[in-house]
Amino acid sequence: MTTERFLLGRGRDRIADGDLCALEDAVEQVRDVPARHLLMRRGEPVREASFLVDGYVCRYLDDRQGHRQILAVHVPGDFIDLHGYPTGALDHDIATLGPARIATIGHARLDAIMTHRAPLARTLWLSTLLDAAMHREWIFRLGRLGADGRVAHFFAELEARLMLAEVAPDGVFPLPMTQADLGEACGITGVHANRVLRRLREEGLLAFSGGLATVLDRSGLQRRGEFHPAYLQHRG
Repeated sequence: MTTERFLLGRGRDRIADGDLCALEDAVEQVRDVPARHLLMRRGEPVREASFLVDGYVCRYLDDRQGHRQILAVHVPGDFIDLHGYPTGALDHDIATLGPARIATIGHARLDAIMTHRAPLARTLWLSTLLDAAMHREWIFRLGRLGADGRVAHFFAELEARLMLAEVAPDGVFPLPMTQADLGEACGITGVHANRVLRRLREEGLLAFSGGLATVLDRSGLQRRGEFHPAYLQHRG
């Protein structure tokens, strides 16, 4: 199996050709998954690593009343459950947002990579460290920014990551999220998210409608969201 998107935006420029081939050769299955499909449930055993070839996936937790908090959104080029390799389970749920294509690598094959390909192992480790860096940034966003800043930061980060994955080079990208989803990612209600999106559009920063996002003013959007891309660790 070969995919052009292996680890794009996640350190592919650090991988030698032989290691990249080894990673692609380790893929055991590629499958298409429908939208709003639960991929992994909290606490269940994890025996393979899943790589997102196309589509969007979210990590989330539900409270006792069933209200969801989105913890992360994954884009093409991301491993979505690599944390489960050393731990054997996840402490949250993972589901698709829209239709997705996923490639899987069994943990036994990851064992061989870790043993025999140290540079590739370090790159996979880097991928999990980038997840941790993004989690810290999301904590900052939710804890210190107002609603407008939270939404601006969310879209500024997403656009930057999609550009690294060569998905949104012109600042326009599909995003199968509702306003309720956006509220769950930004700690606001869906109604509040609608008001924020309207303000950002009126200010000429961002347009989001019908599942399509258009960044109108990248610098302005990044300033509003206090977004600085250094934590994404992209060289160049």
